[in-house]
Amino acid sequence: MAITDQEIAELKQLARKVREDIIDVTGWSGGTHIGGSLSMVEIVTSLYWKYLRIQPHNPHWEDRDRFVLSKGHGGVGHAVVLALKGYFPPEQLRDFNKSGSAFGMHLDCNKVPGVDCSTGSMGHGLPMAVGLSLGARLLKKEWRTYCVMGDGECDEGSIWEAAMSAAHYKLDNLLGFVDRNGLMIDGPTEKVMALEPFVDKWTAFGWKALPIDGHDFRQLAQAIDFALEHKGQPVVVIAKTVKGKGVEFMENKAAWHYGGLNAELVEKAKRGLGDAS
Repeated sequence: MAITDQEIAELKQLARKVREDIIDVTGWSGGTHIGGSLSMVEIVTSLYWKYLRIQPHNPHWEDRDRFVLSKGHGGVGHAVVLALKGYFPPEQLRDFNKSGSAFGMHLDCNKVPGVDCSTGSMGHGLPMAVGLSLGARLLKKEWRTYCVMGDGECDEGSIWEAAMSAAHYKLDNLLGFVDRNGLMIDGPTEKVMALEPFVDKWTAFGWKALPIDGHDFRQLAQAIDFALEHKGQPVVVIAKTVKGKGVEFMENKAAWHYGGLNAELVEKAKRGLGDAS
């Protein structure tokens, strides 16, 4: 499923729209986990507009691919993508994280169409993705499970227990991504709890680890295409990204792990957005 130049151009435009909408929702809601939502945009845009087998008009389609946002605090980014794909009207996001809204900071699979797993507590998503992958095998189904993790989240022991299980059961229907933006709520990951040598850790746990530029659509497509053909072990894409990608005053700043935007900052963020890819 080699990606074309035309597809890359279209995905770049979609990524810009996703970022604009993340900024808007952050302004409407009073605050979101915007930094890590902006860093994963190319990953989720690639998946939702090129790879995932889904039916937005039929969100419970039994043979759909499953998507797990293990870094559930990035829910604003996921919600924007789901709205743009047609799971629900985008206008509903004006109530994001407000009292009585279906859209909490961490998306609830019982309330938001298109969400396969409720996530938020760090380290829970990959274990659920392993269970979904095993379920597909037991049911003799061909759907795949895609799981996006945060790098700070990989401090959690449950991530590595799940990684061990996935390798043990040779879950080649599971594809993981780590949004490796290098920052977590308390600062740089390597100062808070060093992850490096990160690729070597995943390899030692039995995964095929692919380090790439997580904002490069061609590299993302090549990695996903590889994973779709790879047999006998799970694949993880270590996607090097920039926290706050596309908004200059947020980029590479841990302070924007969570933040709010007034009307002036919303306009400033959009004016400087440019071509973030």
